[in-house]
Amino acid sequence: MFDAIMEKFEGSPGQQAVIRLLLERGFSVNDDGRVVSGSIEIPDTQVAKEAGVDRRVVDSTTSAILEDDELRRIFQNISQIPSLMDLAPVLDLTVLTIAVHDADEPGIVSTVTGLLADNGITIRQTISEDPEFTDEPRLYLVTADPIPGELLTELTDLPFVRSIELS
Repeated sequence: MFDAIMEKFEGSPGQQAVIRLLLERGFSVNDDGRVVSGSIEIPDTQVAKEAGVDRRVVDSTTSAILEDDELRRIFQNISQIPSLMDLAPVLDLTVLTIAVHDADEPGIVSTVTGLLADNGITIRQTISEDPEFTDEPRLYLVTADPIPGELLTELTDLPFVRSIELS
């Protein structure tokens, strides 16, 4: 899906940067062509600054989105999910980040969450990046409990795990 969206903006690296930002942040485009988070409008100048483009590129990108039925359906229905990851240090939570060899392999989330549950670890949030939208998708688990070393070793030894980070 991500590749198909980016192909529609193949001739414009600036518009691709805007698209990437909208997808990464979960920003929508309303009927007026404004970038929004929920019902809060985000000025084109702010979007442009973050994407590293001119504000007119933001305007042309949102216009192109509204003119394309498929893009319109996607970008008018995308939304953000609040993440506990940045709050973890403040709330005394643990963040486990797992990079895998093949994110399309079935059972990754269930295997990891099952191991955590079997070890009495309370999961507060799970976020799985979509392999369609990112080059190196990761699985993030925010836990209420510290993760013991032997469990980290067990997770590291799973055949689909490329690397683990704990914070």
